[in-house]
Amino acid sequence: MPVDDFLYLPRSFVAGYENQSIARADPVPFAPLRRPIREARVALVTTAGIWDRDTDPPFDYERERREPLWGDPSYRVIPADIRRERVGAGHLHLNNDDLLADLNVALPVHRLNELAAAGEVGAAAGAHYSFMGFQGRGPDGGGDTREWQERYGPEVAARMQAEGVDAVVVSPA
Repeated sequence: MPVDDFLYLPRSFVAGYENQSIARADPVPFAPLRRPIREARVALVTTAGIWDRDTDPPFDYERERREPLWGDPSYRVIPADIRRERVGAGHLHLNNDDLLADLNVALPVHRLNELAAAGEVGAAAGAHYSFMGFQGRGPDGGGDTREWQERYGPEVAARMQAEGVDAVVVSPA
């Protein structure tokens, strides 16, 4: 079955994105796991732009509507025990109904908890993280990720390090 990456994007945007070249950082950063996965604490990161409606504001979708090439670079903390009714979703480039019906589509927190209970991973982290996957275009024509790289990425990395996270699974939306 073919996948339409642009299904939820306004059709007027499709041509611009289909032909866009994405610069790749070489070599791809790699950090070997320091302990066996059965002993590792694992955190999840999603790019689905979801949030905990009980504790967090939504991402800035209004600005994105006004500035379609911009994406909110901030993050939200998603507790490991979050229930479906607490999840907020409003990503402009995804089918949010799927995310709201089953959080595990974008952030497989319940599956990770099952793996930890079965001893397949050492433990699930107490907190997981959600970013807005769509980041707009910078002055160089590529994604402007400076704020993410300089502020939000390091904040999340420090939080994970403080919690003793050994491995991260990125769940792209």
